[in-house]
Amino acid sequence: MNKKNQKHEQRGEQVKHSILTNMIIVPFVPFILAIGVSFYYFTTALESNTTSSLKRIVGDHRDMIESFLMERKSDLDLITNTFNFEQINQKESINIIFENLKKRSGAFVDLGLFDSNGVHVRYSGKYELQGKKYTQELWFKEVMQNGSHVSDIFLGYRNIPHFVIAVRQSSGKKTWVLRATIDTLFFDRMISKVRIGRTGESYILNKAGIFQTQRRSGDIRVMDKDLEYSGFPPTGDSIHTFIAADDAKNKYLYATTWLKNKEWLLVVRQEKKDAYKSLYSALYISLIIMIIGGAVIIVMAVYMTERILKRIEQLGQEKENLGNQLIRAAQLAEIGEMAAGFAHEINNPLQIIKNEQALIETLLEDISGNIDAGKNEDMKEIEESLDQIKLQVNRCSQITHAILKFGRKNETKQQVLSPCHIIPEIIHMIEKKANVNGIEIAINLSENCADFMGDPSQFQQVLLNLFNNAMDAIAERHGSSGGMLKIESCKENENFIAIKITDNGTGISPGNIKKIFSPFFTTKPVGKGTGLGLSVCYGIIKSFGGTMAVKSEPGVGTTFIIRLPAVN
Repeated sequence: MNKKNQKHEQRGEQVKHSILTNMIIVPFVPFILAIGVSFYYFTTALESNTTSSLKRIVGDHRDMIESFLMERKSDLDLITNTFNFEQINQKESINIIFENLKKRSGAFVDLGLFDSNGVHVRYSGKYELQGKKYTQELWFKEVMQNGSHVSDIFLGYRNIPHFVIAVRQSSGKKTWVLRATIDTLFFDRMISKVRIGRTGESYILNKAGIFQTQRRSGDIRVMDKDLEYSGFPPTGDSIHTFIAADDAKNKYLYATTWLKNKEWLLVVRQEKKDAYKSLYSALYISLIIMIIGGAVIIVMAVYMTERILKRIEQLGQEKENLGNQLIRAAQLAEIGEMAAGFAHEINNPLQIIKNEQALIETLLEDISGNIDAGKNEDMKEIEESLDQIKLQVNRCSQITHAILKFGRKNETKQQVLSPCHIIPEIIHMIEKKANVNGIEIAINLSENCADFMGDPSQFQQVLLNLFNNAMDAIAERHGSSGGMLKIESCKENENFIAIKITDNGTGISPGNIKKIFSPFFTTKPVGKGTGLGLSVCYGIIKSFGGTMAVKSEPGVGTTFIIRLPAVN
């Protein structure tokens, strides 16, 4: 015995070492591969995310600038659609219009009215521009040709960098232009709002690479030439990103997109080491996580090995218990077959007793006329005894008939069954047990309940199992009094009937109710249940084309609901 235990322990240690080794080594192979693959994909993903984030910022900034220019043009369109040339061409009138315009946006510097010859006929602002002629100015030619124009930055008569928004209007045969100057500082502040990291900045170039707004780095002023513009790759209609170096060999991540019908180029850039700073930090953190992850694998491998070994031991015990349950189930099956045999053997003597009792009754009828009056009392006692013999023989016959009917499991033959007839027969078999345990049986069988197709012995097996389980639960909760077992049947709809068995027993816990129909599951102590009853019942009802469900509340009771196809 000691050698057997030692061998068992040695085998257990071998299994433990094997599981532990596999749980450590096997995860490390994909883990090492994951480090290399994740390093590549993680780097690519973060670079892509950084680029996408920059594109999103550029796209939002572009939309904001385009919206700003469109709103300022709409402001001028509103004025030209509201007032005619004569109304605007009044000093007080244009001043009032300009004041209202500045209330809408602080970006406006001045407002001017021009006739079709480019003469500045009316002006509201701080410069002396009224009367000057702009016929040859590029912005005037553009607005006369296209109806509206947003100019590049230029010096003009005021000799100060600025740009204008102008719209053309026609009323009758008269054509005129309304022009507003945009505050360059206001526009610069709006463009430079982009703040990306430590080195991020944004600015606007025109098609010739001339700065339309200031750039924070490099002491770049408006209207200077961007020397790096010539190195920009061609930019299409969408947002374009690339990496380029400046004269100091500092690498920048650029994002560019066109504005104003491809007349302005919005540029957002950030030093590469600043842009990918979070990437490098994330990689370092990832390496630390990977190291910690390796340690966790080892710890979890040890822990899971212990859990697996305990589970194996538990499964071994469950296997042994299952074997005992199967043996018990086989014993019960043999007892059932033996009981059927005994019932069959007992039934023959009962028939003989019944025949002999009938013969005695016949003989007594023949001799009753010859008996003295004094012996009539004895004859009455004999007749009462014969009646009692007849009653008990019939009772034994009913019991053996029920046992035989229950024992014919291999003779499966479905037939039309009536709940109002078969259920009372089955209830009769458990009435004595119910009375002994103080259980009241309530029967409510609908007379309008339809018939169903099924095997009588199998249906009897289902109800007996449910009745016995219910009575065990009732006895466990109430003892020998206070129990209630209710049996109902009704037609649920045109296609199905419902049979309900309700008890006021201990009930079933929510954790067990999900496993109640599983094979070999039982809550009864060892030796008192095989765990096969409800699973077999479920299979029988399913073979009838029906379903079985259960509702239960611990401490209140349980209801089993059988639904079977109705035979109309």
